[in-house]
Amino acid sequence: MSLATLLVLADGRLPSGGHAHSGGLEAQVSAGRVRDLDDVFGFLRGKLATGGLVSAAFAAAACRRPGDGAALDQGLDARTPSPALRKASRAQGRALLRAGRAMWHLPPTGREPHQPIALGLLASAAGLGPLEAAVAAAHGVTTGSASAAVRLLGLDPYAVHGLLARLAPECDRIAAEAARRSDDPVDDLPAAGSPLLDIGAEHHATWEVRLFAS
Repeated sequence: MSLATLLVLADGRLPSGGHAHSGGLEAQVSAGRVRDLDDVFGFLRGKLATGGLVSAAFAAAACRRPGDGAALDQGLDARTPSPALRKASRAQGRALLRAGRAMWHLPPTGREPHQPIALGLLASAAGLGPLEAAVAAAHGVTTGSASAAVRLLGLDPYAVHGLLARLAPECDRIAAEAARRSDDPVDDLPAAGSPLLDIGAEHHATWEVRLFAS
């Protein structure tokens, strides 16, 4: 395992389109559910425990068994009830694969995969293991929304990164759990849901003016 390679994969500056997405935060800010730094922390922690676990588990599974990418993609599709979120995930997966092909040799993927599946395939191609794929996935779930919080709420970026540091042990725990389950059948992988994010995503998709694509 190469720590340097993992850093490349998890780098927020990777041109994979992540900067255009708030991970559902913009809709929650608009609804008044997230107003300040403490609310952002609660949002990030809740997202990590639900969508973060699911994303990490599917990224780890795709890394361990890239040949099952199609089945894993269908499984993740079934766990994403919001059409808007499915569209956003596939857009990010497409962008991630484009970036990945500039760095590593990737086999044909067929249908545009969800972002966690694309991340797992990239991790495998880069010589990383399921745990590293899961860490990158969990890390991305929190950092994307944290970056968006600075713009949406005008928060101190140093304070927001302090939240990420506080969440690091939980991120590691989630990633370790996801990696342990990377051999599980698709139907047995985590399926934790976030109904408010699903509802918010559908409302957000109808806005004429917004800062983020999702």
